[in-house]
Amino acid sequence: MATAHHLDTESRAGEFLALDERYSAHNYHPLPVVIAEADGAWMTDVDGRRYLDFLAGYSALNFGHRHPELVAAATEQLGKLTLTSRAFHHDQLGPFCRELAELTGTDRVLPMNSGAEAVESAIKIARKWAYQVKGVPENQAEIIVAGSNFHGRTTTIVSFSTDPDARAEFGPYTPGFAVTDYGDAASVEAAISERTAAVLVEPIQGEAGVVVPPADYLPRLRRLCDEHGALLICDEIQSGLARTGELLASAHDGVRADLYTLGKALGGGILPVSAVVGRDDVIGVLQPGQHGSTFGGNPLAAAVGRAVIRLLSTGEFQERSRDLGAHLHARLGDMIGNGVAQVRGRGLWAGVEIAPGGPAGREASEALMAKGVLCKETQDTTLRIAPPLTITRDELDTGIDAIAEVLAK
Repeated sequence: MATAHHLDTESRAGEFLALDERYSAHNYHPLPVVIAEADGAWMTDVDGRRYLDFLAGYSALNFGHRHPELVAAATEQLGKLTLTSRAFHHDQLGPFCRELAELTGTDRVLPMNSGAEAVESAIKIARKWAYQVKGVPENQAEIIVAGSNFHGRTTTIVSFSTDPDARAEFGPYTPGFAVTDYGDAASVEAAISERTAAVLVEPIQGEAGVVVPPADYLPRLRRLCDEHGALLICDEIQSGLARTGELLASAHDGVRADLYTLGKALGGGILPVSAVVGRDDVIGVLQPGQHGSTFGGNPLAAAVGRAVIRLLSTGEFQERSRDLGAHLHARLGDMIGNGVAQVRGRGLWAGVEIAPGGPAGREASEALMAKGVLCKETQDTTLRIAPPLTITRDELDTGIDAIAEVLAK
């Protein structure tokens, strides 16, 4: 493995970093590395240095960079048809929706583009369902959410965020949400009422630091929703599509949601593809003209999505996540007391809580970059580990060894 090192005066990266600083909005704080090529679990920067990808685009690259079956599907479709808008039918949409519904065991699919769009769509569906089916008085529907959530950064979604960076100075905020404590079903029970349209929750909170709730949390939410005639919406945009060792992370707790939001890996790391999938009688409240997207369900997205579904249908990637995830968590767990305070997560997804007195998350990320491993901090003291599911055991050990060395110091 070629080892990365700090930028020097001959580095080409400086040119690109300067352009980003001057012309792009400063809404991200990326590591100072400029990637030019990638393949599998490896990325190469503009100076030819190779890095092991331990982030996988926040689960968008579950199948690694440029998976040949996904590239082939995209290339074939590029030679045929890329966009019709939804003004016309095309030959990829129906098969994509059928195959995704069959994969997830649901009835109907609403295709969109970004994860935030999927969540916004689920919110709209839940509200319309509450008025049309549950009989909630107009404009009084409420959706229960969890603190420390991350569902996107649109104005409606940041209205119920508890992250000051995501929320501050973007008001006035959208009403209709009740924030409860993540992992505490009793707080949901106290908040739920006849006006509750839905409970919206991440089965595992990624941005919060890969936080896994107590085993009875999701089952109790399911029972509360059933008792009060409300919908359960699981945001599986990061946790879904084999990341945790199951197709959907909520399956670990034996829970079925009424609606799921999917994204990231659904586009195979090639283009944005998202969807709301769920019950026919719920998604069926939408009628022509009430919701849409010019690019949602476009032919290129649907063709790539179908190739993703074929990969997931074999169960190979779920099995890889389970097997390699057990190895990842065992090795990270051995570091507790030696630079690591706690390890959270499931499958090939881990939040490594840095022990007090250790480096800040950003400092640790930069030290790992210098060793040729790329991951990213979250919540200042946590390293979020999410390598591609195509990674080998030896490659995984290479990254884990680097983490051990950085945190032990």
